[in-house]
Amino acid sequence: MKFANTLFLLLIITSCASDKIDVDTIITNANVYTVDANFSKAEAFAVKDGKFVAVGTAVDIKNKYKPKALIDAAGQTIVPGFIDAHCHFYGLGLNQLQVNLRDTKSYADVISKVVAFQKDKASTFIIGRGWDQNDWDDKTYPTKVQLDSLFPKTPVALTRIDGHAMICNQAALDLANITESTLAEGGEILKENGKLTGVLIDNPMELVEAIFPEPTKQQQIDALLEAQKICTDLGLTTVSDAGLDKQVIELVDSLQQAGALDMRIYAMISNRKANLDYYLTKGKIKTARLNVQSVKVYADGALGSRGAALKQEYTDQHDHFGALVIGVEDYKTLAERIAKAGYQMNTHAIGDSANRFVLQTYEKTLVGQKNRRWRVEHAQVITDDDFEYFKNENIIPSIQPTHATSDMYWAEDRLGKDRIKGAYAYKTLLEKSGRVALGTDFPVEKVSPFLTFYAAVSRQDTKQYPEGGFNKKDGLSREETLKGMTTWAAYSNFEDQEKGSIEIGKFADFIILDKNIMTVDEKEIPNIKVNETYIGGVAQ
Repeated sequence: MKFANTLFLLLIITSCASDKIDVDTIITNANVYTVDANFSKAEAFAVKDGKFVAVGTAVDIKNKYKPKALIDAAGQTIVPGFIDAHCHFYGLGLNQLQVNLRDTKSYADVISKVVAFQKDKASTFIIGRGWDQNDWDDKTYPTKVQLDSLFPKTPVALTRIDGHAMICNQAALDLANITESTLAEGGEILKENGKLTGVLIDNPMELVEAIFPEPTKQQQIDALLEAQKICTDLGLTTVSDAGLDKQVIELVDSLQQAGALDMRIYAMISNRKANLDYYLTKGKIKTARLNVQSVKVYADGALGSRGAALKQEYTDQHDHFGALVIGVEDYKTLAERIAKAGYQMNTHAIGDSANRFVLQTYEKTLVGQKNRRWRVEHAQVITDDDFEYFKNENIIPSIQPTHATSDMYWAEDRLGKDRIKGAYAYKTLLEKSGRVALGTDFPVEKVSPFLTFYAAVSRQDTKQYPEGGFNKKDGLSREETLKGMTTWAAYSNFEDQEKGSIEIGKFADFIILDKNIMTVDEKEIPNIKVNETYIGGVAQ
């Protein structure tokens, strides 16, 4: 009888085990922020074929599913994979091949880095990026004198950190056929006493960029893979690359299809004739890892280089207003063409004049339409009643919180005490629009999404300056920030049904953190580490 009872129990256990559903992975004993509609929490989930198939309690999930791998998260915090809604992923990779001028403290520091780079690389064309004269004691633009002396025959082109100004030596200017009489529509060619200084702002930079040596295909591949490693190490599982050409997009697709590139990429096509003619007639392209259905357009330049288009003159430069970098009628015609093709329009707009122009054009072009999700990239300076445009359900602000904490040291000098109140106004934008897509704009800013999170919440630099935060009223809550880096960013990419939250049916893109980002002391947020990044349920 005893034997019969034991056999009966074994049969029950065996039967229960055989009734369980096979899955690839179960994560249990976790502190999961799902970022679903209710911002609910869970302690376990199951993954099969790259997607979440169950989310809930550990008991329920282990009773129902049989995993190939059971992972005990030991109480660690898990959130959806971060989505950077505005960055330059390919550019980040290429930057690894150039002179890194970030954090230079003077022009002499810039020169020193260029000399060291050239001694090591012996490049036939020296390209660099990352300087910011606003970080120097002498905040005036540099000139080409030293570059001409050190590199009389080797062309040198060093781009400002925001990508909207460049210092070149004479060799580079000569190759680009830039002279004192060259026209500078949509930007500036700076001169002193009628002579070229070597500084180009906005559109004239394209003349030099056109003569940059083309990277080899292997260098392009290496750039994409290097960018992926940097990003996945920091918990990014999707990046929205703000401006790519057809050849790079096709390379991305081939690497993804071959299994060499796991990063999911929302590729905005650059506003170039060849790209427009190809993609706007071909239609949208969508795979599990690549999404092509938007156009990146520039309306104006940057505030730091005084290229942002303002309604009133710059406070620190009399009779200077910045400028649009695209013709008014050209922009309106482009908007109509993009709308007709069913594509999304994503426009860089920094100054309040540029923002008003973009917002008015969006509103007029999209009248009577629904679910277009056209984005204003940066939406940096808004004045008067222009915030009201963001109530339009077709318009989304795409913002980068670290711009506020990078620019706060000098932004009021450019704008004055009144206009600064409507600058970097993230909470106000959220209140008007109902959602904000958050990104970094790397490599303009550092890649780390934890710096994005910290800047959005604290409105301070990593030294906790300024006390109380920069225009703190426009800071975001931690919940709002996490949504902006996950589900709202996914929405801005038309991908909210497939990613951005830990929910059944969505891609199993998630990250395991060493600290609870929702409760840790605020000043510790920048120091949070990613213990593991998963894309489609696979550890990277």
